[in-house]
Amino acid sequence: MKLAIMQPYFFPYFGYFQLMAAVDEIVVYDNIEFSKGGWINRNRILVNGEDSYITLPLKKDSDHLDVRERQLSGTWSALREKMLNRISGAYRSAPHFASAFPIIEQCIRFGNTNLFRFIFNSIDTVRSYLKIGTPLVTSSTIAIDHSLKSESKVVAICKARKADAYINPGGGKTLYSRERFRNDGIDLIFLTMGDVTYSQFNHPFVPALSIIDLMMFKSVDEIRQFLGIYILE
Repeated sequence: MKLAIMQPYFFPYFGYFQLMAAVDEIVVYDNIEFSKGGWINRNRILVNGEDSYITLPLKKDSDHLDVRERQLSGTWSALREKMLNRISGAYRSAPHFASAFPIIEQCIRFGNTNLFRFIFNSIDTVRSYLKIGTPLVTSSTIAIDHSLKSESKVVAICKARKADAYINPGGGKTLYSRERFRNDGIDLIFLTMGDVTYSQFNHPFVPALSIIDLMMFKSVDEIRQFLGIYILE
């Protein structure tokens, strides 16, 4: 069984969904500490040919809380309308706006203001839209020692889920040892996204934007053709 483990990201880039489609199951961390400056509560969209951030506002709280313990700000009900207007204004002329925007709007209007539940719902909704059948599992539901860190925790999750292969994004090559995984009967494989480019209103291509961008410019069938454009090593 091939397994992947990822943090919850707000409308993540396409490589996240390539990884999801390449495995039999994906574990999404909910019991990890929220990290500032990452991609948990923000991402980038295309605005007038340039990348621009969209960010989920968070209730002020300790920086040491887990993602599942954080909440969206009380201002979110008003700010989400501004976010929807920004996305709509940026992509209204995109070829697949009519089919993609209702999915994005559904995610952003999700009623649960718990940060993890909000993001998990959006990932799962986009997964369904793209017809990816891979099940999502929440990390805290897995019976392991959750005080474990980094590589040890990943190996423990793989063993608990009876995975014989762990696939990680290519950027993690310096984090993990193939020998360590091999000693536990697990193949460590890295996935690197290939050349996935497409027209963005005839502007120079801006890579690694939120999945929102690809959904606006390509149909589900076209996106699914991109799912297999990666390198495993």
